[in-house]
Amino acid sequence: MENVISLALPFFGLIFLGIAAGKLKEIPAEGLAWMQFFIIYIALPALFFRLLAKTPIEELTNIGYVAATTFATYCAFAVAFCVGVFASRGNIPEATIQALAGSYSNIGYMGPGLTLAVLGPAAAVPTALVFCFDNILLFTLAPLMMAIGGTENEPPLSTAVTVLRRIFTHPFILATIAGVLAAAVEFQPPQAIDTLLTYLSNAAAPCALFAMGVTVALQPLGRTPLELPVVLLVKLVVHPIIVLLLLNWVGGFDPAWVATAVLMACLPPAANVFVIAQQYNVYVQRASSAILIGTIASTVTVSAFIYLITEGLLPLN
Repeated sequence: MENVISLALPFFGLIFLGIAAGKLKEIPAEGLAWMQFFIIYIALPALFFRLLAKTPIEELTNIGYVAATTFATYCAFAVAFCVGVFASRGNIPEATIQALAGSYSNIGYMGPGLTLAVLGPAAAVPTALVFCFDNILLFTLAPLMMAIGGTENEPPLSTAVTVLRRIFTHPFILATIAGVLAAAVEFQPPQAIDTLLTYLSNAAAPCALFAMGVTVALQPLGRTPLELPVVLLVKLVVHPIIVLLLLNWVGGFDPAWVATAVLMACLPPAANVFVIAQQYNVYVQRASSAILIGTIASTVTVSAFIYLITEGLLPLN
């Protein structure tokens, strides 16, 4: 338990410092803009590139792992969507946001910091793979379901172009592609560039976790819907269990890779769920509640999964 506390306390401590700062200090939300730009466009891409560029290319082409983890996220989306359809009496746009809350982990801000802290450098490649392909899946599902639900007014071709643009202009995905290419040609950056990338990589997780806490604090706590506990149960417990079962069923994966997928899946809903809800003007206040309550609840569930992993109580091979 002491090991779990030493791993979880600094991680969640940065988030709650951000929440406290956001609640106690009256600074406009616009003040986060440059920090978020630094995190999203500079620090985290540098982290992904640096870790992937130093990885043997054969480790980056594990199709079975990608297929299993991405399908697990789709299963969590489908389960949460069914909950949403039942709770909203067939409202597809609302059910879509609930499905995102039940499947879209905070893998950008929280993922690398958690997996690398718990599992070390062995978690770098699976973290990047889960991040990329989960985002591709959910960037595709959200506009598709909204179009089916009648809130997307663009023609199908425009929707497809929008989806592709969001995928292939996302800085994390671009950094991952660059890292894979660098690994393929065994590119070694000059020492000065490598040192700069190291500085940026070291800043990525602390800044991201603090900024995430401030972002959560500044979002209004809307009405808590009755279905929210079920949706969060899917996100925080069912999703990682599906990942674990699928990876064990397929078999043959490094235990560190399986543990990474479980940790990525047990994270709370991403802040992007609120952004997407705002974009379509659907379920906005309740999406904010899902993120805030999910983040608080995850202090217990994520710590529990860290304990199970570090104590060898989960079947990881």
